[in-house]
Amino acid sequence: MLTVALLALLCASASANAIQARSSSYSGEYGGGGGKRFSHSGNQLDGPITALRVRVNNYFIVGLQVRYGTKWSDYVGGRSGDLEEIFLHPGESVIQVSGKYKRYLKKLVFVTDKGRYLAFGKDSGTSFNAVPLHPNTVLRFISGRSGSLIDAIGLHWDVYPSSCSSC
Repeated sequence: MLTVALLALLCASASANAIQARSSSYSGEYGGGGGKRFSHSGNQLDGPITALRVRVNNYFIVGLQVRYGTKWSDYVGGRSGDLEEIFLHPGESVIQVSGKYKRYLKKLVFVTDKGRYLAFGKDSGTSFNAVPLHPNTVLRFISGRSGSLIDAIGLHWDVYPSSCSSC
């Protein structure tokens, strides 16, 4: 009887872990093949995405920086062009990212669950549209490749953090 109870408990635990594992998904990588790899996977531990800094010039997305909770990630990309900064409202999340690219990223549009469209860059190139694979998940962090420009971007989706005292 004890063996059956333990087996049932192990199966329930394994099922719960499988459900949690299925909440994350990945979209990308969108862009060209150059640049040095970057990832903000560790930054998501600081909290949800709360702001975006995007540097653009006349043709490309030059650089990116994301605020997770109250901490900014390392800046990736080049230093030329204009820096644009947008803050999300408390509790607001990115639920879709679209854009355009050729050899480099040319346009990014972040869509939030509050209906805001946060657009950066120029409207030319090959289009992409990224959404999470699983319901009730949001953009948790980005990855990609960069040099003097943003070569490519990857988008990582998961559930919104259950608690963030600093957000």
